[in-house]
Amino acid sequence: MSTEHQHQKKRSELMKVIQNKKVNKDYYVLEVESSTSTSDILAGQFVEILVKDTRNAFLRRPISIYNVNPKKNSFELLIQIVGEGTQLLSELKVGDNVDIMFPLGKSYTLASEGQKVLLVGGGVGVAPLLYLSKKLKEKGVDSHILLGGRGIDNIIEVENFKKYSTVHISTDDGSIGEKGFVTQHSVMQNMDFDMIYSCGPDPMMRAVAKIAKEQTINCEVSLENMMACGIGACLCCVTETTSGHQCVCTDGPVFNTKVLDWK
Repeated sequence: MSTEHQHQKKRSELMKVIQNKKVNKDYYVLEVESSTSTSDILAGQFVEILVKDTRNAFLRRPISIYNVNPKKNSFELLIQIVGEGTQLLSELKVGDNVDIMFPLGKSYTLASEGQKVLLVGGGVGVAPLLYLSKKLKEKGVDSHILLGGRGIDNIIEVENFKKYSTVHISTDDGSIGEKGFVTQHSVMQNMDFDMIYSCGPDPMMRAVAKIAKEQTINCEVSLENMMACGIGACLCCVTETTSGHQCVCTDGPVFNTKVLDWK
């Protein structure tokens, strides 16, 4: 474990909503303020958020940390509306309090200054890649991000990503960017990258990992297994690795694809 992770303290607190911005009909960005510093949050970590006033979402919801603003002691969560819990969170107002446990999980490994990297995200899987691209830019890394989705409505927050990375876009229907899956995009055909990072649908990450392996490029992915507790207690998020079963919430969610038992 890195010294950064060792020095982190997990906390659970009632955080104040300072912004709830609608992105489109399916996505919104929730910004919350902490009573403690958020400067220790690492790229790729997540939170567990408690949804109140619902019978169907009694377990906390794992949400990737989208961006961090240490000056305001705040961080942002990019959330997709998929059920009652995420719908209720989308209705939170500025000034409301929300119960959040953070920062959780292992982070991405930052490439070195001067290296060239590719970030590949699909759907709401782009969420942890914004803060990652921000941290990479701070380190002097040349980062490119490939955003994939079914259509133009699934390609979100492009202007935010442009602040930190060169943006490439792929859609299944060709409504924006190149037509096809991310693995068919032209940026994937000329793999002059030192590192690949990915988060999104499982088949997409497996396909990206396969290409990375063929090109002998180091690849890290953030798994999206259901993480009910976030602290390794409930064991509902285990995944097969070369070292046996590991909990995605504590041993991940970020894994080097070399250790994943992906057939």
